[in-house]
Amino acid sequence: MSWLPLGAVVMPLMRRVFSSMPWALPPPRHDKPPKPGAGQFLRGPVPSCRVIDDEIRFDERGLVPCIVQDWRTGEVLTLAYMNAAALGKTRETGEMHFWSRSRGELWHKGATSGNTQALMALRLDCDGDALLALVEPAGPACHTGERTCFHNGELDRPAPHEALPALERVLADRDRDRPDGSYTAQLLADPPKIGAKVREEADEVARAAADEPDDRVAEEAADVLYHLDVLLRSRGLALADAEEVLNGRRR
Repeated sequence: MSWLPLGAVVMPLMRRVFSSMPWALPPPRHDKPPKPGAGQFLRGPVPSCRVIDDEIRFDERGLVPCIVQDWRTGEVLTLAYMNAAALGKTRETGEMHFWSRSRGELWHKGATSGNTQALMALRLDCDGDALLALVEPAGPACHTGERTCFHNGELDRPAPHEALPALERVLADRDRDRPDGSYTAQLLADPPKIGAKVREEADEVARAAADEPDDRVAEEAADVLYHLDVLLRSRGLALADAEEVLNGRRR
């Protein structure tokens, strides 16, 4: 049996996909730029009611730790504590409320700063003594202005899952500032070129997969992801929009 090169199989399929897309892309919308890192197809916050109080093991102080995680990127934002009242207000408003152990009072995250956290889903751990809140943050989670409260310690080796969220933040900055000499800014100023680069990089990763080492395949795949992310950015979309489509296709 004779085998066709992988590119000969993959590229016709890629052409079918990309030919259906409008490569004469409209210029980026600078009058209403997309919210950095947010996709337009994400559903709005829905207060969770599936976790009931009887399932939660509050401690002797009536508190339970709550890990707050970015709904879109999966990044951990903070750790706070909730009591029954905080949980009730969170469900009622759809925005995170916590119990301040230092002040001894209920507090609405972002009430003063505007950096609220819209609840998307609330999950309970296997022992019932810890909560996980998936949120859409309106701004930094930390009182210092950092995006996450976990900004100290061993930061010199980013985790793999941090790469794409970090890339999207860089793309948002380049789109906003359009610095001279920026390759990203040049692409965003020439939308048809973005589509051409996605096609080019897709062909290169297919050819690398056919006869090159794994590290070259990974490098070419990274090029595809970068250019695809720029393409999405130029359309006011984000990777989260494609991820939502994938979630919708789960069987």
